[in-house]
Amino acid sequence: MKALTLPLWSKLQLLLGSREEQSDYDSLLLMLLLVLLAIGLVMVNSASVPVAERLFGNPLHFTYRHLVYLGLGTAMAIVVLNIPVHRWHQGNLLLLALAAVGLVAVLLFGRTVNGATRWLALGPISIQAAEPAKLFFFVYLASYLVRRHEEVRENFKGFIKPMLVLLLLSVLLLLQPDMGTVIVMFATALVLLFLAGAKLWQFIVLSLTGVSAVLFLIVYSEYRWRRVTAFLDPWADPFGSGYQLTQSLMAFGRGGFSGQGLGNSIQKLEYLPEAHNDFIFAIIAEEIGFIGVFGVLALLFLLVARTLWIGRQAMLKQLHFHGFLALAMAIWFGFQTAVNIGVASGVLPTKGLTLPFVSSGGSSLIIMLIAAALVLRIDFEVRMEGKQAINRGGRSG
Repeated sequence: MKALTLPLWSKLQLLLGSREEQSDYDSLLLMLLLVLLAIGLVMVNSASVPVAERLFGNPLHFTYRHLVYLGLGTAMAIVVLNIPVHRWHQGNLLLLALAAVGLVAVLLFGRTVNGATRWLALGPISIQAAEPAKLFFFVYLASYLVRRHEEVRENFKGFIKPMLVLLLLSVLLLLQPDMGTVIVMFATALVLLFLAGAKLWQFIVLSLTGVSAVLFLIVYSEYRWRRVTAFLDPWADPFGSGYQLTQSLMAFGRGGFSGQGLGNSIQKLEYLPEAHNDFIFAIIAEEIGFIGVFGVLALLFLLVARTLWIGRQAMLKQLHFHGFLALAMAIWFGFQTAVNIGVASGVLPTKGLTLPFVSSGGSSLIIMLIAAALVLRIDFEVRMEGKQAINRGGRSG
C-alpha cells in the first residue's frame, strides 16, 4: 500500500531505477527498444506500400529492406554488446579519423540523390557516412572529456578544442549538404560540454555563435531559405515549397483522437513524400491518432530518461567515460526525436532526420541499434562494478 502513496517523481524513479540488480542487462531499456522497433516495423510496412508498389511492383519492398537492415543492425548490436567499453575509449581517435575519411569519401565517390551527395554504395547496400560520423564523434567527445576534464572546466582552450574538431566535420557535412546532422552534433556536444562543467558564459557564447552560423547558412542558401519561408507559412504555396509540410499537417488533422485506423492513411498514397522515412510520425498521427502519438512519445521519453539514468549511475561509480558516453547517447536520441517531430508537426523547418528506432532508413537504423547496444553494455559494466564493490566490501568485513 505504501507504493500507492509515493509522490509522482518517486514513482518515476521507482520505474526507472528499481531493477538494476536483477539481470545482466537493463530489462526496461531493452523492452522499450523492442517495442519501438516493433512499432517502427508495423508503421514502415503501412506507410510504404503505395510507393513500393509503384516503384518496384512489390508492395512489401521497403518492408523487406527494413527487415534486412534491422537484421544487420541487430547482428552488429550483438557484437557491440561483447566489446568492453574501454576499447571505445582507447580507439576514439581512430574512430574519429574513420568518421572524417568516410565523409571525405562521400564527397569523392558518393552517390547523389535529390541534389545531395550523402551515400556510399557498397554493392547492394548504401551507407550514409553521416550516421557513423555522429556516433564516432560522440565517442571521441566522451573520451576527450575524461582526458581533459579539468582543462574543460578551467579554461576556454579546453572547451573550444572539441568544437574545432566538430567544425572540421561540419564543413565536410555541409558540402554534401547535410545541415540536419550538423545541428544534432552541435547541440549534443554543447549540452555534454555544459554537463561536464564548462562555464556558463562559454556555453552562451558558443550557443550564440552556432545560432548565428545557422542563420547565415540559411540566408545565403536559396533552398534553405525556401524551406524556412515555407515553414513560416506553408499554405502560401501549398503545391510548391510548402507542399510536404501541408500534407504532413493534413495527416495530423485527419488523425484526431483515435486515428483513421492502421493502414487507412490517405496521405501515404504518395501525397506525403518520405512517408515511411522522415515523416513517419505524421502517418502514425493519421492512422493511430493522438493515442498513437502519445504512446510513441512516451516510449521515446522513457528510453531517453532511462539512458540518462544509466549515465548518472556510471558517474556515481566513477566510470566517467561510460557516464559521458551514455549521456551523449541520451542527448542524441532526445534531440533527434524532438527535431523529427518538430519538423513533421510544423514547429521546425524541414530537416532530413529520422525518428529514432521507428523510421525506415538503413544507416540510421543500424547506427541507432549500435548506440543502444553500447548503452546496454555500459549499463552491464556499471552493474558488474557495483557487484564487485559489494563483494569486495563483504570480503573486507
